[in-house]
Amino acid sequence: MKTLLKKARELKNLKTREVAQLLGIDQALISKFESGSRKPTKDQVTKLAKLLEIDLETIMVSWLKEKIIHEIGQDEFALKALRAAEEEIKLNSILPVKKVSTLLQKILDEIDFIKSKLKTFSQIKTSSITQALEVEYTFCSNWMEGNTLSLEETDLVINEGQTISGKSMREHLEAINHQEAIEFIKNRIQNNEALLEKEIVSLHSIILRGILPKEAGQYRAVAITIKDKSFNPCDPAAIPQEVEALFNWYEGNKNKIHPIILAATVKERFLTIHPFINGNGKVSRLIMNSILLQHGYLVASIKADNDNRNLYYQALKGAITKENKDDFILFVAQIEKQSLEHYIETVSQ
Repeated sequence: MKTLLKKARELKNLKTREVAQLLGIDQALISKFESGSRKPTKDQVTKLAKLLEIDLETIMVSWLKEKIIHEIGQDEFALKALRAAEEEIKLNSILPVKKVSTLLQKILDEIDFIKSKLKTFSQIKTSSITQALEVEYTFCSNWMEGNTLSLEETDLVINEGQTISGKSMREHLEAINHQEAIEFIKNRIQNNEALLEKEIVSLHSIILRGILPKEAGQYRAVAITIKDKSFNPCDPAAIPQEVEALFNWYEGNKNKIHPIILAATVKERFLTIHPFINGNGKVSRLIMNSILLQHGYLVASIKADNDNRNLYYQALKGAITKENKDDFILFVAQIEKQSLEHYIETVSQ
């Protein structure tokens, strides 16, 4: 950057004292900027770029590069840190925090009003209802992926340990594993443990336990092709960094963004990464609901019918392909509101 500044000043036929006078900066500082013995502030760089007619992007990139090298250039972990920072910077540019629509804000306000009523019910009275809602969530999530167990059969498999005639072992394991994954999440929340990249791998391992043992808890090692050409999952080599960056973003924003928006955004971004060969849908829904439960909301369960499934996939596709992220957040808000209303109605009877 020092060469860039000196050449630009000389091209303008300006002396260092003239630059100093025009910008209100000490002449000695201008000389130090050009010798490299002192780094200008961001504000000073902007002023210098304008006066000396240097392309702002060019000089800012040079300034930031030198700043980074100065801070971490000699550290043994510098390159690894830079790669991790690159992924997080990319993620933050993809996931800007923006003002919500009037409609979404209205629903969020209604959700929070209903949620405030949950505190008025005793834990003893609500525990059986919560358990029933979790079984329903397991049924609905598995149904989305083609499991043919009914709600009643799912309940019998989970709570009574029964084997349902005519149903495959895989379908039984899907019900048992999903319920265990919910318990895994609840235990972490109870222990106030953060949602991190390694927990996601554990969730996937639970979901596919006994079903696809070679894949369980393993990121995909090969590129995959999705039928929808507008959706391009990330390169396998970048998966760990992408997932880590996503949850770093979550940690940095979990107290800044409404939990509904937070949960929907993390789920959508997780599916964009598509870290596993199988099980991405179930794991992403579990992550979403983990965030909701962490913030005192209920499990948001997508109803097991074709209309709701079509609405879900349509809204999700729009979010993943960046056509319209608002519709998916609105969809998640609506199903959370339905869950809360159903819960209040049931517990009030």
